[in-house]
Amino acid sequence: MKKDFEFTIKSTSFDESYQPSDDTRLTTNFANLARGSYREANLRNALKMINNRFNALANWDNVKGDRYSVELEIISVDLDIKGSGDTFPSIEILKTIIVDHKTNKRIEGMVGNNFSSYVRDYDFSVLLRNHNKNQPEFSIPDGFGELHGKLFQHFVNSNVYKQNFNKLPVICLSVSDNKTYHQTENQHPILGIEYLPSESSLTEQYFKKMGLNVRYFMPPNSVAPLSFFFFGDLLNDYTNLELISTICTMETFQKIYRPEIYNANAPAGKLYKPNLNNLDHSVTHIIYDREERSQLANEQGKFTEENLIKPYQTVLEQWSANYA
Repeated sequence: MKKDFEFTIKSTSFDESYQPSDDTRLTTNFANLARGSYREANLRNALKMINNRFNALANWDNVKGDRYSVELEIISVDLDIKGSGDTFPSIEILKTIIVDHKTNKRIEGMVGNNFSSYVRDYDFSVLLRNHNKNQPEFSIPDGFGELHGKLFQHFVNSNVYKQNFNKLPVICLSVSDNKTYHQTENQHPILGIEYLPSESSLTEQYFKKMGLNVRYFMPPNSVAPLSFFFFGDLLNDYTNLELISTICTMETFQKIYRPEIYNANAPAGKLYKPNLNNLDHSVTHIIYDREERSQLANEQGKFTEENLIKPYQTVLEQWSANYA
């Protein structure tokens, strides 16, 4: 393995005063909230929703429902290909810290949660789109997601990751609106009711190349399942508080960004097909520009092509081919 593929990590607090840095991937959930005239109210309300949901799920020894609060850190991962110190912004994830106000302890929560990647933007917005531009039927290009998957696994196995985080990441996403999900008999006290998809999605296959498995659970008092991508054993490798830290954070983001699914007025039944055109939903009054977000994904995919894929294509291909 090449030594010159190195990662550096920067941590930024996600709080009411958060402002995205110039090199932040602006399609990221938290960056989108933190712009415009409503930025402080957006952030304050989102954090309040996260804390309320955490206490609702962690309700033992928590009579007043105010024992815990959650702090969030944005972890920005930069990639240095040549070992020259010239880096490319590759990945952003979220780390949760649980504050127990009863014991005055700070507990490390889940790392991962939200997942943003410039190379993923390139794969979906540039590579996949160009491949299908003049094709009669949709298809996936050869090796799709291979480089991204290897870069992600290289990061998770790196000394930098191990020095900063105690456990492997769990990434939590929304369910796919073109799949049907079947409720099972399996129920977990924190994760809730498990669902199974009717078929595998492109997102599932993409994350599989990152080394991640997926399971779908609808937590207590939720209205739709969430997708949990993980290494190892999701149900036994993490504590209840760690699982709750992911649920409360990512369910809050999904209520803001996909209210048609996650703020629907009726919960998912035994057979569930998510619907982004569902009118029977509530809104959170947190301002968010969904159209801008999709435009930025395209722009950032092109940025990745010009600044990473094209200039380092040979080096990246050689590294990927030799990666064990």
